Amino acid sequence: MSELDDDYAAAGFGGHLEWGESPAVLVIDMVRAYFKPGADLYMGSRDCLDATGRVLAAARHGGVPVIYTRVEYGPGGVDGGLFFRKVGALRSFVAGEGGDLGEIMPEIAPRPGDLVIAKQYASAFFGTSLSATLAALRVDTVVLCGVSTSGCVRATAVDAISHGYVPIVVRQAVGDRDPRPHEANLFDLAAKYAEVWDEAAVVERLAR
Repeated sequence: MSELDDDYAAAGFGGHLEWGESPAVLVIDMVRAYFKPGADLYMGSRDCLDATGRVLAAARHGGVPVIYTRVEYGPGGVDGGLFFRKVGALRSFVAGEGGDLGEIMPEIAPRPGDLVIAKQYASAFFGTSLSATLAALRVDTVVLCGVSTSGCVRATAVDAISHGYVPIVVRQAVGDRDPRPHEANLFDLAAKYAEVWDEAAVVERLAR
């Protein structure tokens, strides 16, 4: 462990949350805007997309529910509030104005029967039916893939634990536009709000 790890552990951070009996995979905002060169939100890497594909294959093999989110705004971002005003790149998700940037990447496209939730803010829980849906499915653990680590993934993980769901963040299946916020947020999530698992371990668990 590093000196930082030791310091956090001594302060009581980094407790362990057990994976529950009924997981669901949540794919957060894996849309073209993050993977299309030249787009404002382009991350420059598709590694997390490829990893998400492998996680989804394991989930479907194991009969684990898969839920997607995407961002969509009404005309002029009228339903985006201060968040829309703060982050100019969100204009990519105004209905009818962003072209195909709000479409989920075809490599991991939803299958018939998969739920796709449209959201306007960072957390997949805020202002959506997600928590009620998970409760109805008797889900106790949410496996998080998607973008960005420092934004919508983090916000969703914090809200997941606040709603009583164990958040499992798949290290290789989340991404950000820079490795510094990516790694800092994975560290902080593991210390306070979630479990951060490697892809191989998640795939093995889901495929059981």
